[in-house]
Amino acid sequence: MTLREGSLEAPTRHPVAWKDARFWDEAALEKELERVFEICHGCRRCVSLCGAFPTLFDLVDNSSTMEVDGVAKERFKDVVEQCYLCDMCFMTKCPYVPPHEWNVDFPHLMLRAKAVSFRKHGAKLSERILSSTDRLGTFAGIPIVTQTVNAMNRAKPVRALLEAQLGVDRNAWVPAYADRRFRSTARSNQTAPVRDGERTPGKVALFATCFVNYNEPGIGDDLVRILGHNAIPYVLVEKEACCGMPKLELGDLDAVEKSKNTNIPELARLAREGYAILAAIPSCTLMFKQELPLLFPDDADVAAVKDAMWDPFEYLMARHKDGLLKTDFKQPLGTVSYHVPCHGRVQNMGRKTEAMLKLVPQTSVNTVERCSGHAGTWGVKKQFHAMAMKIGRPVFKSMAGAKPDYISSDCQLAGHHIEQGIGQFASDALEGKQPRLAHPITLVRLAYGL
Repeated sequence: MTLREGSLEAPTRHPVAWKDARFWDEAALEKELERVFEICHGCRRCVSLCGAFPTLFDLVDNSSTMEVDGVAKERFKDVVEQCYLCDMCFMTKCPYVPPHEWNVDFPHLMLRAKAVSFRKHGAKLSERILSSTDRLGTFAGIPIVTQTVNAMNRAKPVRALLEAQLGVDRNAWVPAYADRRFRSTARSNQTAPVRDGERTPGKVALFATCFVNYNEPGIGDDLVRILGHNAIPYVLVEKEACCGMPKLELGDLDAVEKSKNTNIPELARLAREGYAILAAIPSCTLMFKQELPLLFPDDADVAAVKDAMWDPFEYLMARHKDGLLKTDFKQPLGTVSYHVPCHGRVQNMGRKTEAMLKLVPQTSVNTVERCSGHAGTWGVKKQFHAMAMKIGRPVFKSMAGAKPDYISSDCQLAGHHIEQGIGQFASDALEGKQPRLAHPITLVRLAYGL
């Protein structure tokens, strides 16, 4: 076999064979972890990405042999726990991803290890609760209950209790529940004629997502205003559940399949009827574009949804290329520090949000393409929050350094994390300026003057 480093070929992703009994073989998993860790130890390009690789290299360097064979196998879990499946090692750093013969897919190996651990040991009650977004979302939109829960979540004694009982760091930003749910007030609008473009379907189906539905419905409101302004007819997906990403990060693949079985039939119907399906949260879009197709490679409905799923800005910029997007912007945005989230980068669509913002006159965009460290539920946990802030510190400084009028990220969770991080670690760079946090969809709505 020829030994070669790197490849000029495009990376490929193999299906996750979790229906195969060999996937769950602990001895085989341990052997594969040792093989890949040996490769990582000899390379070390990924040391700056997250906590997983420094953890691995410290284990190796402090072992009796200073090699992977000197690390106790039970310590492999320390590495697995640090991985939050951002995919950046696979997408931006690793020279040994498939089709290289070494076939390294570190994130999906970590997913396998998480899944095996979950099936054998389960998960903490706190982790099950934090990853059950639809259940937590029941607090949203209920008069008095919503306000009470939000007030409690801001109270220091309650945050101390949440830290002790659920492992949610008392200093981490946590989302508030909305006074109303997006799906309870949003209405389909199909009055405009369907105008298909060369690249884009002329009608849209909106997958609300848990965060937009339960926490920040204004993002969804702004998206439908933008669609309406551009005379694009749209419908709200009739029935939806969580996309499954929080359960995937936990390794609960059976729960992922349950969510898939709820979502895919309706989404596949819309896909076959010619709709472009839009979801305003990158992790949700990624779930339907990549993770579900790799988990269920033989499911024709999953494949149909994959082909119909769009990031909102991916869709809008394709409409622009089709000559079907209005650019009658009325309001300049000044300076925008824009963060490209990891789950947006993994979709391999380019910087579509940045391109859209640059269409707005008298607007300067400072783009930061680096992990913020938030990573869904991972960054709010007591054992990882400090690491999440450490990972995000270069982002905080780069965002603040432009002295922006707005800070923004397609991942609103990352946006809030960045806002908190700037306040803690980079406020001096602002020189007294107080930028506003706004989702890019909201920025475009403002720029249109809607």
